[in-house]
Amino acid sequence: MFENLTDKLNLAFKKLKGHGKLTEKNIEAGLKEVRIALLEADVHYKVVKQLLAAIRERAIGQEVMASLTPGQQVVKIVNEELARLMGDRYEEPNLVGSPASLMLVGLQGSGKTTTTGKLAKFLMKQHRKPYLVPADTYRPAAIDQLKILAENLGVGVFPSAQDMDPVDICSEALTRARKEGFDSLLIDTAGRLHIDDALMAELKRIKEAVQPSDILLVADAMTGQDAVNMAKAFNDALDIGGVILTKMDGDARGGAAISIRAITSKPIKFVGVGEKLDALEPFHPDRMASRILGMGDMLSLIEKAQGTVDKKKALELEKKLQKNQFTLEDFRDQMAQIRKMGSMEELLAMIPGMSKLKQMKQLNVDERELVRITAIIDSMTVQERRKHPIINSSRRKRIAKGSGTTVQEVNQLLKNYVQVQKMIKKLNKGGLHALGRGLLPF
Repeated sequence: MFENLTDKLNLAFKKLKGHGKLTEKNIEAGLKEVRIALLEADVHYKVVKQLLAAIRERAIGQEVMASLTPGQQVVKIVNEELARLMGDRYEEPNLVGSPASLMLVGLQGSGKTTTTGKLAKFLMKQHRKPYLVPADTYRPAAIDQLKILAENLGVGVFPSAQDMDPVDICSEALTRARKEGFDSLLIDTAGRLHIDDALMAELKRIKEAVQPSDILLVADAMTGQDAVNMAKAFNDALDIGGVILTKMDGDARGGAAISIRAITSKPIKFVGVGEKLDALEPFHPDRMASRILGMGDMLSLIEKAQGTVDKKKALELEKKLQKNQFTLEDFRDQMAQIRKMGSMEELLAMIPGMSKLKQMKQLNVDERELVRITAIIDSMTVQERRKHPIINSSRRKRIAKGSGTTVQEVNQLLKNYVQVQKMIKKLNKGGLHALGRGLLPF
């Protein structure tokens, strides 16, 4: 979502790096371009003004003038100030109490119900026992939607009904959660198409009845400055604890992510990066700043790998790589690991420097290709997967027919596989431990 902003900021930095020595004049010219880029990304004008003042103060001082690489130093300053503006560090949800009660609020269509399910899965990974509370009695099927999510996750859910009062639902759910040993209560409240007095009055009544340990506003990143204004309104009425920004994988310009903390003084705690229940990421301001500046995010990439890679299989693969025994079965398994981690474009963007490459900008990764690769390999016999040279013309026709692909696609897969084998041989003297543990996609 930050692609356009990243491109424009890098263009401004490229001009600054072209100067052997930075003066107040060329710094001001560079900051002007930074200002335009931020405003076009829908960053709040007050936030832009605040950020540029902080950068200017540090850039025009001795910190840059005495530097051997002043252009790089300016990038460093922008990175640090951007991270500071968004909150410096990740702030966890407040999970105090038995059970800890998290109240999710927001407008209709922001993704509250799905986010409630995502948050439940996140807490389960931390070995907590969440209890879901459908408190939206206005939107048709909202209660059923949360019950289905709870069933898919295998977690408890309060048996809400359409004719019940939302405050009574939350009070009874809290009592039941205590009795049944749940340690986290996730309340999915009702939304409206716009902020109104009735909505806020109901939310205040729920807050008073439950005394939640944290109130999380679910806001749609696609709405830009409207998300910032909404965050301010909800904070003024409820004193929220933080924000969950949804649809961060869309084509929003990114201004909301940069502006919310500065305008509301409340942190972004999570971001939704997809439709699946595991597509919820903790918000790390420093890592986000690096992504915005096109510097990658290796820490998040490694965390994704650690969360999806089977350690036992990874060690087995490492041994195979060292002995040049990497088969088509291993190739298929690696494709499966990559698909679990997220989209290829998202993963490649996390590698430092990749977003600046022309090839990366021209890359249009078709995720269906990974599905085709799996289908082709699954259509092979065990012997063919382990000894690819035996795959002759007739076998290729049979494999293509069995996988619903063409012979040309089978040929291309085998060609790519041979190239990977050659690459492994070249790397066999070093660096294969990283490949074996799934940290570098093929």
